[in-house]
Amino acid sequence: MLRIAIDAMGGDHSPDEIVAGAVSALQANARLSVQLVGPEQPLEALLASVAADVRERIAIVPALEVIDNDEAPAMAVRRKKDASIVVATRLLKEGKADGLLTAGSTGAFMAAGLLILGRLPGVQRPALAPILPTVDGQGVVLLDVGANMDATPEHLQQYAVMGAIYAEQVLGRATPRVGLLNVGSEPGKGNELTKEAYQLLAKQPLNFIGNVEARDLLTGQADVVVTDGFVGNVVLKFMEGMALSLFDMLKVEYTSDLRGKLGAGLLRPGLRRFKRNLDYSEYGGAPLLGVKLPMIKCHGSSQRKAIHNGIGQAISFIESRAGEVISNAITKPVELEEVE
Repeated sequence: MLRIAIDAMGGDHSPDEIVAGAVSALQANARLSVQLVGPEQPLEALLASVAADVRERIAIVPALEVIDNDEAPAMAVRRKKDASIVVATRLLKEGKADGLLTAGSTGAFMAAGLLILGRLPGVQRPALAPILPTVDGQGVVLLDVGANMDATPEHLQQYAVMGAIYAEQVLGRATPRVGLLNVGSEPGKGNELTKEAYQLLAKQPLNFIGNVEARDLLTGQADVVVTDGFVGNVVLKFMEGMALSLFDMLKVEYTSDLRGKLGAGLLRPGLRRFKRNLDYSEYGGAPLLGVKLPMIKCHGSSQRKAIHNGIGQAISFIESRAGEVISNAITKPVELEEVE
């Protein structure tokens, strides 16, 4: 039985949508059990009508506090011992869960991972690694997107190793193509960070394809793209905003007159597919690569579909044993040849 600890109080739509997503995942996978972490009475009320065969695979673990986005993450994790993300992470550390999922504060998520679980041996910095949609429907792993704002060339080198292993072990990409996000495709482009990182990556036993420009990020050119957390977070937020704005503009355009409305009717199936390809909920969440045990961070506005898919992502991460492969690759660089 696979056991996932879920921060039931994290996210904009907690606990209702978190619980609904967990129940949906349980209905789809008879090998799954979950621990919902949060206040007992509200969670029990949400589970009142759940079928008995599903309910018996749900445990409620009491936690009365929540860490908000505006709190200092490390301080809050240390002080709020009864916060839902803290309790969920302790379940993971104590071996009572195999993986963790939250849609709550990103800062608290990362602080809990570092302070309670700790880094894998040899990992200098963990990296948050979401899957961004690409035109070929395969997606690209982008890391880091904010676990650490600053990075050294050595950090980017480790991100590349961890991202390639995740793409291979969890996503099933054979010899994943690894790119370095940069302002130009030529080897000499960029700032000192990217120039030095390029030289390091070129020497690694990875399928390094060189620099990738932002305009090519979603073309399917690479399976993994590495950057520092500041740039990665800007790219991620820009993409989210662009997708929302694009559909708002299309809506205005296609409802402005009768011709537009008729055209919208014909285009609706294709537009729905297009929207689905850009929908973060299809991918579930982002793993925190480099900590000792599987942790998945879902978008703060995640609803049941995203939570369901995030749980599926956690299961794939657990079953792949990617963390062990990452640990071996980081501590014994020669074993990176296994990625090819």
